[in-house]
Amino acid sequence: MKITILGSGTSQGVPVIGCECEVCSSIDFKDKRLRSSIHIEVEGNSFVIDSGPDFRQQMLRARIKRLDALIFTHEHKDHTAGMDDIRSFNFLQKKDMPVYARAQVIDQLKREFEYVFAKSKYPGVPQVQIHEIENKPFEVNGISINPIEVMHYKLPVFGFRIGDFTYITDAKTISKEEKDKIKGSKVLILNALQKTPHLSHLTLEEAIDLALELEAEKTYFTHLSHKMGKHRDVEKELPENMEIAFDGLQIEL
Repeated sequence: MKITILGSGTSQGVPVIGCECEVCSSIDFKDKRLRSSIHIEVEGNSFVIDSGPDFRQQMLRARIKRLDALIFTHEHKDHTAGMDDIRSFNFLQKKDMPVYARAQVIDQLKREFEYVFAKSKYPGVPQVQIHEIENKPFEVNGISINPIEVMHYKLPVFGFRIGDFTYITDAKTISKEEKDKIKGSKVLILNALQKTPHLSHLTLEEAIDLALELEAEKTYFTHLSHKMGKHRDVEKELPENMEIAFDGLQIEL
């Protein structure tokens, strides 16, 4: 399995218009964070989790030429706004794009992209094949995926575990039952917005404590805001088996 970090930031990420902080003005490519998303290659399949506003740029930058499924964590725009750009894969692959999401996310997609779901469609609009998922394992092309429900303040969000890999974004709290699904992961990607307290996101300290509790062999922190600080500085503060993710990072399992 190969995981590529397509984006490690947030809508409060980098660059922020008008901001002249040390992160936004950094020339280090590891501080240039697009909206959070990952690409997974597993057993010949190509999956993307979340298509935010930067989706097209991310796919071009990573030179991803095939996409077998798009999977959504939740309905916020910084995770869904780029779905329109799957039309390129419709054209290349000459088939509808399988989209996997929980019911409330599907409802939001139908409102946001009404033209995609219209009975009389304009030529060239994205073609999708919707699959509703719940908080129980499902399969995509024979690959078993186990959802993990986390709470983004009061909004339920899905993380996902595939084999020994777990991806969690936009979490603030996780129940013991859901934590048990994560334990035993070799690689964990977990959100850590900033160092100061936040209503709906884990802080860096909270994310480190949670990672220690979950005992993954390796943890990468993602969904970073510009308030987190520069990559090279934050890396020095982390335990040995933890790192800050960056756009373009590739992880092999």
